[in-house]
Amino acid sequence: MCGITGQFDTRGQHPVERAVLARMNDSQAHRGPDEGSLHIEPGLGFGHRRLSIIDIATGQQPLFNEDGSVVVVFNGEIYNYQELIPELQAAGHRFHTKSDTEVIVHAWEQWGEACVQRFRGMFAFALWDRNRQTLFMARDRLGVKPLYYALLDDGTLLFGSELKSLLAHGGLKRDIDPLAVEEYFALGYVAEPRTIFRQARKLPPAHMLAIRRGEPVGEPREYWDVHFTLGNPSSLEDASAELVHRLRESVKLRLISEVPLGAFLSGGVDSSAVVATMAGLSAEPVNTCSIGFDDPQFNESEFAQMVADRYHTNHRTEVVKSDDFDLIDTLARLYDEPYADSSAIPTYRVCQLARKHVTVALSGDGGDETFGGYRRYRLHLMEERMRSALPAGLRQPLFGLLGRVYPKADWAPRVLRAKTTFEGMARTSVEAYFHSVSILRGPMRDRLFSSAFKRELAGYNAQEVFDFHAGRAGTDDPLALIQYLDLKTYLVGDINTKVDRASMAHSLEVREPLMDHKLVEWLATLPSNLKVRGQEGKFLLKKALEPQLPADVLYRPKMGFSVPLARWFRGPLKARVRDAVLGERLTSTGWFDRGYLKHLVDAHQSGASDYSAPLWTLLMFEAFLRNVVGTDIASSTGKATTMLAHA
Repeated sequence: MCGITGQFDTRGQHPVERAVLARMNDSQAHRGPDEGSLHIEPGLGFGHRRLSIIDIATGQQPLFNEDGSVVVVFNGEIYNYQELIPELQAAGHRFHTKSDTEVIVHAWEQWGEACVQRFRGMFAFALWDRNRQTLFMARDRLGVKPLYYALLDDGTLLFGSELKSLLAHGGLKRDIDPLAVEEYFALGYVAEPRTIFRQARKLPPAHMLAIRRGEPVGEPREYWDVHFTLGNPSSLEDASAELVHRLRESVKLRLISEVPLGAFLSGGVDSSAVVATMAGLSAEPVNTCSIGFDDPQFNESEFAQMVADRYHTNHRTEVVKSDDFDLIDTLARLYDEPYADSSAIPTYRVCQLARKHVTVALSGDGGDETFGGYRRYRLHLMEERMRSALPAGLRQPLFGLLGRVYPKADWAPRVLRAKTTFEGMARTSVEAYFHSVSILRGPMRDRLFSSAFKRELAGYNAQEVFDFHAGRAGTDDPLALIQYLDLKTYLVGDINTKVDRASMAHSLEVREPLMDHKLVEWLATLPSNLKVRGQEGKFLLKKALEPQLPADVLYRPKMGFSVPLARWFRGPLKARVRDAVLGERLTSTGWFDRGYLKHLVDAHQSGASDYSAPLWTLLMFEAFLRNVVGTDIASSTGKATTMLAHA
């Protein structure tokens, strides 16, 4: 696992300043504390920070082919590299290392852009072919590893594993993209391919970008997608057996390491499945770690201990105080963009704990999306059945009216909290799902943003992100459609971003067996009733694992990795929230309606409403402005709206 960065003159061979490239590279030293190296030639500079995992002795980067005409910097793991080496050697390629990195340069020589089709793993890499005068970048299929890039006005292309490496160059404008702000307050993250800065982009998952010097920079091209065919005729028994086999294969591929390796064990189904599978493949006890909370409402460490005891793992638990909120500014600096998933706090802590004992950890991330585990999936399917029972011409005006007049009642028993259901019933399936996952829903964002900022948006709504992906999903199955949407949005923008930054902050490599693309492709062939059946999510996974895991782990209610925001904002963080949300920094932007900001704070702190999620989103946005944008946010008049003047 590593950090990569670089710059490329797309128009000519303007010299690369070593000091600038070194600064970009060193900004990501946390991603690779073991080594740091640069390669510079006319019009090109590559930087690499190394966390040594495989071929520690000879796997240094940047890495070249035999004659030095092809060079690569790479972040991630190619899990099937041992299968590819003999094939490439048989084609005449000579290897001078035993690393998965060298497979990339020879695969490029052999197959060109099609090389990415042969890689099984998590990866982001940039490759320069001097003979073809081509820079080639690619990102793995499910977006486990990040890759940012920006084309500057002078034709210089910057790239890096994190935005901070682009910012370290000094030439990237920090103009904030108003459309990214809209996406952030809807989703809690800025969706691919946008970034918070207008000039920078994320290379989307399963995309590649080839740039030939002297030619215009085109758009990234997709090389893979998941297709929910749902036609696999396997019985439950056969599908369970096949799943166990595929899970073993995926986990086994991810056990290759020359450094200490272990696993996260939360006590949930996904991480428990990974640990149980690891135990069956290892002659030695598995190293496991988990975070407990001193608040029983958020603590599931007892379930992790059940699994640890069953498989006799070397288990370590660290109890985190429920008032562990000192990371706000640390997280803002770590993520480089506004990021509002509060579970980043315990994720940061569990990575911190794991790194004390291992350098590589396997996780259960991706299981909810691929197996159908989220509670919101079951609620959406229930709403879909209701939606299909009424024609749109009757349903939309009737439930639209009920949604508008029915009071929001967070304080009431769940059965009486019907406003969201009514609002959802008035929408299309995609609109309803977007509405259900939004942190600040459409009406709230309409009140949150100032009139001036809404003019900058020019009618843009983050709903368009979901509409775009829904148009490419290729399925109208209710569950498959929202799984596809999550694979393209939430998994990439939230989950993978959270885990990558939290793990790399501690120089820890995290591997994701439940996101193996071959496993994902196979699961997409199975009918949806093998994923959600009645009120049971992850139906197939749980059935397949019944012989291996306790029923209390498999069938208990999902707890999640959360923190007590509502209590924090009425207690120990009461003053901090008020100061941040109503303070000068947010006000000076001119983007927000201050009266609505005051309503959110007052209503939450009085107990009238639970606005903890919107307030956390605002708190992290203010922390981003303060820690990342800094003084650039304000013009000489104290207003930041000038940053939006280029919209």
